[in-house]
Amino acid sequence: MEALQIEVAKRLLAINTIKISPETPFTWASGWKAPIYCDNRKVLSYPETRKFIYEQFAKLIKEKYPEAEVIAGVATGAIAHGALVAEEMGLPFVYVRSKPKDHGLENLIEGDLQPSKKVVVIEDLVSTGLSSLNAVTALRNYGADVMGMLSIFSYNFSVAAEKFKEADVELTSLSNYNLLLKVAHQSGEITDSQLENLNRWRQDPAHWGR
Repeated sequence: MEALQIEVAKRLLAINTIKISPETPFTWASGWKAPIYCDNRKVLSYPETRKFIYEQFAKLIKEKYPEAEVIAGVATGAIAHGALVAEEMGLPFVYVRSKPKDHGLENLIEGDLQPSKKVVVIEDLVSTGLSSLNAVTALRNYGADVMGMLSIFSYNFSVAAEKFKEADVELTSLSNYNLLLKVAHQSGEITDSQLENLNRWRQDPAHWGR
């Protein structure tokens, strides 16, 4: 698995999906200051990497969850990725909104999902895990049997690991923060001092840079 995660990290770095800038940090939606930003929507613009990602997702699902009946994407970043996985596997696809529509049928889950179906959730990015697990809760409330979640990238925050454990959801990521730093450092994309700064951020992301 680590060999795959390293390969994915290399591919994400190669297409500038991941921006590393300790000197000029980014501001996340949560308000956190961060020396790194991951935009996996860019993957969709690169056919070779896009195909590699959804094929690896499909391979993992067949290995870990052979009884999967439905693929669900988390809006909005994982809708396209999830649909590609579902197409590759010949399975139905649905996606979960962050909140119900304020018009029409006011759906939270879009698509035709039958209760008790075995579902695998696709996510593009896992940080604190809050929005990802909200999608799992929505699916379970609808009656789905959520077998697990797969993401392109995870920051490996301990708070996320705790939340996934509490929710009894297995998370598998194609790449992660630890291996990304290893690849970026070995390739010379980040210096020793930048690596130290990036590791400091991981220790206390809520207060870093303030």
